[in-house]
Amino acid sequence: MTAEEQKLLACIHCGLCLEACPTYVLTGDENDGPRGRLYLMRAVGEGRLASDSAAFERHIDRCLGCRACESVCPAGVEYGQLLEAARSELFQAAQKRGLNYRLLRLALRHLWSARWRQRLVLSILRIVRDSGAVRLLLRSRIPRFLSTRFEFALALLESSKPRSLSAPGGGDIPASRKSEQSVPGPGVMLFTGCVGEGLFKQVNDATVRVLRINSHTVDLPTHQVCCGALHAHAGDLEGARRLARQNIKAFEAAVEAPIVTNAGGCGALLASYHHLLAGDGQFVERAVRFSSRVRDVSQLLEEVPIKVGVSFSDEAVTYDASCHLHYGQHAGEAPLRMLQAIPDLKFSTLQDSQRCCGGAGIYNLLEPELSRQVLEQKLARVQATRAGILTTGNAGCHMQIGAGAYLAGLAIGICHPVELLDESYRRAGLYQQ
Repeated sequence: MTAEEQKLLACIHCGLCLEACPTYVLTGDENDGPRGRLYLMRAVGEGRLASDSAAFERHIDRCLGCRACESVCPAGVEYGQLLEAARSELFQAAQKRGLNYRLLRLALRHLWSARWRQRLVLSILRIVRDSGAVRLLLRSRIPRFLSTRFEFALALLESSKPRSLSAPGGGDIPASRKSEQSVPGPGVMLFTGCVGEGLFKQVNDATVRVLRINSHTVDLPTHQVCCGALHAHAGDLEGARRLARQNIKAFEAAVEAPIVTNAGGCGALLASYHHLLAGDGQFVERAVRFSSRVRDVSQLLEEVPIKVGVSFSDEAVTYDASCHLHYGQHAGEAPLRMLQAIPDLKFSTLQDSQRCCGGAGIYNLLEPELSRQVLEQKLARVQATRAGILTTGNAGCHMQIGAGAYLAGLAIGICHPVELLDESYRRAGLYQQ
């Protein structure tokens, strides 16, 4: 019996996972819930259902992969790992599927796995975004006329634009990315990410500054690559393994140093490299050591007495929990405690903060209708907070909620919690000491 078969048999069919599943709640279809999907996986594994059947394909594709079901499962079913295995079956048959999935396979294998091509694409997207062309297109309504999916894709890119938190004339703060210039203290290694460095460099820079002011030296390994999350979630497990091996090598220069992330999606996969490479005799032990070192920036800051900044905004702030940060990295209240280092912060609690926003990698482009329905629920709860700023610890969530808010005309800014803390420190004059 394979490891996957043993994990499938762990399900006791209690149904506690159903109400935790966003897609089941929307559709009411048992096959759109974890229990139904596990039944389909088992049927395929036992040969009672073909892996290229329409039912298997449809309901596995419609899963967000948020892993909320794992948190309520009394049997401890490792649903996220089973989902990736099921999608691996579908990925192998991508040529038999629709155009979207064939294009996805092509992009993952021949574009996103090559570092220079990936950086070129992200550089072009950043230039187009910063030129103002995306906003002009969106205002023209031409994208909506062509395709609502195209319009949403443009809104995702527009929402990645950095939000200015500084007062006019405040000036930029240099990031100082050289570890030898950092203050003495425990060494950490920052995982910058592909989309993180390509479209959210301001978050990486803020992370470096906040860690340094809290007595950490920061190193940025030069040979790190994409974490492989998009590959793994799409079922390209071999592509994800190739990237994992490269990252393990890149971060072995200091084998005891924590590996810090500021993106829940990246961090959750980095922390599961030991599972991804479990069958690789050369890398399995190295992967276990690597995964044990992974920390979100908020988790790392819990380990030291965090410096307190100053109050700087009258806007109410709320927090949305990234699914993979919450369920994958088990960060819990750590991001909220990071925000508590800002005195007199006007915080407004977001109901069901840990509920998925519908982004889920590129789920929003592959399953736009279900994604839109999940997002509408999230936006309704965001509006109820009456907050002017929403913080979230994952680039994908940032873009998904930001795109939805932009198209709905909601006046709310999106940023990472570490960006708020960074600005609080700047106002306190800590970076001038």
